[in-house]
Formats: sequence, structure tokens, C-alpha cells
Amino acid sequence: MAEDTPRTPQAATLRPNAIGFVDALAIGLNATSPAYSLAAVIGPIVALVGVHAPGVMLASFVPMVLIASAFHHLNRSDPDCGTTFSWVTRALGPTAGWLGGWAITMTGVLVVGSLADVAVNFGLLAVGLDALAGDTLVRQALTVLVIVVMAALCVRDTQAAARLQNALVLLQTACLFVFAAVALYRVYAGTASLDAVRPAAGWLDPFGAGGTALTGGLLLGVFVYWGWESAVNLTEETKDPSSAPGRAGIWSTVVLLATYVSVAFAVVAFAGAGYLAAHADDEEAVFASLAREALGGWDWIVLLAVATSALASTQTTIIPASRTALSMARRHALPSRFGLIHPRYRTPAVSTWWVAGTATVWYLLIHRISENALADSLTALSLLIAFYYALTGIACAVYHRRRLTAGVREFLLVGAGPLVGAGMLVWLLVEAVADMADPANSSGGTAWFGLGPPLVIALGLSLLGLLLMLARRAVSGVFWTERPTTCPAPSPVRAPDVPEAPPRQPAGSAARD
Repeated sequence: MAEDTPRTPQAATLRPNAIGFVDALAIGLNATSPAYSLAAVIGPIVALVGVHAPGVMLASFVPMVLIASAFHHLNRSDPDCGTTFSWVTRALGPTAGWLGGWAITMTGVLVVGSLADVAVNFGLLAVGLDALAGDTLVRQALTVLVIVVMAALCVRDTQAAARLQNALVLLQTACLFVFAAVALYRVYAGTASLDAVRPAAGWLDPFGAGGTALTGGLLLGVFVYWGWESAVNLTEETKDPSSAPGRAGIWSTVVLLATYVSVAFAVVAFAGAGYLAAHADDEEAVFASLAREALGGWDWIVLLAVATSALASTQTTIIPASRTALSMARRHALPSRFGLIHPRYRTPAVSTWWVAGTATVWYLLIHRISENALADSLTALSLLIAFYYALTGIACAVYHRRRLTAGVREFLLVGAGPLVGAGMLVWLLVEAVADMADPANSSGGTAWFGLGPPLVIALGLSLLGLLLMLARRAVSGVFWTERPTTCPAPSPVRAPDVPEAPPRQPAGSAARD
């Protein structure tokens, strides 16, 4: 055991240059779990906005790309694997930074078990083992096994994990586009078996369904884009760390936009808004049934896409939570043990296993309550996501405020853009809280303490984080002595110094000399 555990948190560092830009891009894409995200939200979005689902996907992209710009510029100034935690601490102070870091770690805890469960379910369906997929005990046992294997791979080798992500993202993206192409072909050929309707450009208008429906749709849209920043959490392990991870985050959102809008057009056109809305309560099952309707005996293609999507995201979702915990421990915001790095593999082993273990306990515990409780815990994610994304956008403008007058580009991309993105997310956060306060809007229509279960879960986790922060501050106050700083203003560009010309001599002076 001696060779596996460093004596101090500083005995090893994360492995630099372990992955490149393409690897980071694949990790950012897989962390969003595109196929699973579409399976989970396309029905509910259509139930809210009808045929304008592609427009909602487009509108949801706007705050995401603006916050991605904030991640890019903050990473250039401070390439720290703690991302939001580190940046918000520098710009807004340690309390805001700690709460942002806590939100990131809790999103991983809430969703990892669900992702692994979906990977197991769709994987069994893809190979025809429907009976095992319906056995709760088998699914839970396989889900725990998947979490353990994915966590072990995260600890064992960042490069091997990146290679796996490259393969999985290609597989699921190819499967999704095959599904979309066949569905649209059958719509135009007139062979679709459901309530098919030909696509129209007006579907890209997100305002066609009205304000209240749009708000609910945008909340779901934020969820489907969430996760692209996992690439930035690997900044200390990426080649060109100050630039490549941020660019990977931005390009991830662009690729996701093309994927989501294309598949949304295909699904709505093939099935019709009425069919999708009627089956919105059983999101995963309706996506599987659409695959059977569109592809017949080849439906395993879509089932495999969802399975690989969830499997890949199980791994990549562990990354931001574990790296954030590592960064917090390095700054003494968490106990130093969370900062231990494996001396051989040079990965944050302790924080990785902590995230995986806590996520497993949460998954098993919440399943004991009810299936609705698991769905409600995922709904609570939108509050945590909007919170720490908004904090990051605000931190970008505040930290770089001395740069904002350097030019139009800096003002728009470093200041105004991130602030607009943060403002949109704050608005969605307020709307979500109001919506989730009504128990009737939860998946089971039940009430916890008179409120909707998703809001209770989010508030409970926030309160727990606040109490742990106060306890940590009482034990070790080093981190809380930090004060907000700003990024230095860029030096003005000066013309190169030119030696002064020697004084001109009067004509004929040389001859006299």
C-alpha cells in the first residue's frame, strides 16, 4: 500500500499533456450524453412547445455558448482544473467560490447513477435481453458495476479514458444521424407509420408556443447542453492548457446544436407533436419505440446510441466533480485528503472514488424511495446547473473588468456576452424555483414539506453545502482569508523605440572639420 499512497498531497501532480484538443472535444461532447439527453427531454419539450422543439433547442444554445465563452477566457487567465470554483473565488471571493464548487460536485453525485442505469437498460434492450432490463435487482447490480468500472478507468489512465471517449462519441453521433436521416426519408417518402408531418422553417421559432411554455422548454434545453465544460476540467492534463480546453468547450456546444436541432426536426416530423406529447411521461420508452417504428429490426442502432451515450457520460461526469474537489483541497477549502493524487497514475484517485461512492449511495437510496424520486433528483439538476453557470458568467466579467475597455471584441466576448448568458440563466433559475414550488409540477405530483420534491432536493443539498462550508471554515480558515482580485489590464501597445537621428550639421561643416 505504501507505493500507492503519497505521503502528502504534493507528492504527485496531474499528468500534463495527457490528452489533446480532439480528446478534450470528445470528452466535452460525451459529458452532455447527447443521445440520452434527447431521449429524456424530447417528449417533455414537445409537450410544452409542440413543433417548435427545434427552436427551443436553438434558443437554449444561446446562453450555453455565451457561458462557454466565459469558460474559455477564464481558462486562458487561470488554467485550473477547479474551473468555476477557482475562478469565482478569484473574482467574487471564497464564499461564492465554495458554493459554486459544491454545486458542481453535487451535480455529479445526482446524475452519475441515473446515467449508469440508463446505459444498463438500453444496453440490455439493444442485445434483446428485455427480461433482464425489467428486473430491478439485476439493473441495480449492473448499474453499480458500471459506476465502479468507469471510476476505475478514470483513476487508471486519463489517456485510455480519452481514447474510449473518442470511440463512443463517434459511435453515438453516427447512430443518431442514421436515425434522423431514415426518419426524414420516410416522412418525405410517405412511409412513416405515425402522425408524420413535413418539417417547416417556422419550427425554428422558439416563441411560437408562448412565454410560459418557452420558459419550461428552455429549462429542459439547458439540461441537454449541460456537461460540455468537462473538457475544461481537464485543463491541467491537456496540451496547450490555456487555449485548447476552452476552444473544445465552445466547439462542443456548436456540434451539440447541429445534432439536437437535426434530431429534433426528424423526431417531430416522423412522430408528430401529438404522439410525442401523449407519451411525454415515459421519455426513454418513447424514444425506443420511435426507433422501432423508424428502423424496424435495426432499432438496436438507436438503442446502442443511447446506451453508449449514457455509458460515456457516466465516466465524463465524474471528471468535473473529482477535479473540482481536488482544486478545493489544494486551496484548503476541503480536507487535504481530497487533494491526494495517485503517484503512479497521476489522477485524483481519492476524490474520484469519493464522487463514485457518494453517487452510488445516492442512486441506491433514491431508488428505495421511488422511481419518481429518481426523476425528481434529475429535475433538481437544472437549479444547480443554472446557479454555477451563472456564477461563472458573472465572474468572467468581474475578473476581466479592466480589459473590457481594450476593444469591442473584449467588451462583447469577455464582458457583455457572459453577463447576458448569466442573466438568462438567473431568469431561468427564478422561473424554475417558482415552477418547482408547486408539487403538481413534479413527476409524481407529490409534495415534500408542501413543496415539489425537486425543489426540496435542491434546497436540501444547498443547505447541506452551506453547513459543511461553515464547518470547514471553523476548522481551517486559510481559504477564507483570500480576497477577490482582478485580471491585470493589458499593456498598451507601444511603437518600437527608434533611435533619434543625430543633429544635422550645417552645410560645409565637415569640410571645415
